[in-house]
Amino acid sequence: MWTLLYPPQTQTLLRPTIITRKRAEIATLPISVKCQQEETSLRPKTQDDGIPAEDVNFLAKFKSRHNYIRVLEVSRKANHPFRGSRLLLLDGPGNIHSITFPNTPFTNTYFDVFATLPPILPPGPISILGFGAGSAARALLDLYPDVILHGWELDQSVIDVAREFFSLRRIERKNKDRLFIYVGNALNASVKDGFAGIIVDLFAKGCVISELQDEATWRKMKGLLREGGRVMVNVGGSCVEAESKVRDGKVVMEETLKAMKVVFGEKLFVLSLGNRRDDSSVAVTGDWPDGDAWKKGLPDRLRYYVDLWKPYSGEKGR
Repeated sequence: MWTLLYPPQTQTLLRPTIITRKRAEIATLPISVKCQQEETSLRPKTQDDGIPAEDVNFLAKFKSRHNYIRVLEVSRKANHPFRGSRLLLLDGPGNIHSITFPNTPFTNTYFDVFATLPPILPPGPISILGFGAGSAARALLDLYPDVILHGWELDQSVIDVAREFFSLRRIERKNKDRLFIYVGNALNASVKDGFAGIIVDLFAKGCVISELQDEATWRKMKGLLREGGRVMVNVGGSCVEAESKVRDGKVVMEETLKAMKVVFGEKLFVLSLGNRRDDSSVAVTGDWPDGDAWKKGLPDRLRYYVDLWKPYSGEKGR
């Protein structure tokens, strides 16, 4: 799941968008209804505005063993930041789990934050737990020629959809020695000699999975890292809409961070996305790296993310 940002050069963060239920049978994206805007507004379109039904095409819609899967394509003529993109929606509320634009690995979402990880890792493979349709993998493979990825996805149908509609089959052919995909429980992931980095993007029924609120999960994951390795995690937030009303996104985010804090102590940092600090967040573990060196290892478009990280204090609101 995700939060969409303004283009990086503005360094201004946005809340996610919704697709208007009134105009088509399209589920909302991870945002509360109060953020919905009337389509008759004369102001410029932003991610907070609905996408008119005529600008959206369903490429696939079916239920698998684990998910309610929908693949949407937004018209390139749409007056909306999503124009030209393909979206993978899972779960009842219809949270976005993958997004891709033609001719660029960048998405202006948290997947771009994931793409900042390699320069601060030791040598070795990176795992993606919650592969989805491969948005994070595409960026990492495009931007870092030496990266080797191992991706885990619970649902074979999601991988099938990724190959059919998100160019994963072409990406696999191009990166036979760099991309390895496994269908199964991501929490059982492992490789010989450990991972240099672990990217965690695990959601079920519109919510960060409950195992990530258990410190035992993070102890196990920490044990999978090589010396100097790091974990980067999408911990969700208030913008993420769960199927169950008792699973509040903000509360789950804080519970996840607190469980991580027990295991990683002071070596835990949070990057907040959206207009408010609790909208959506990404966490990273490890000693804080040299910021200038980190920026030098990144494409220009991603460098400003380095300055957005804050130590996680464990207190309410960080």
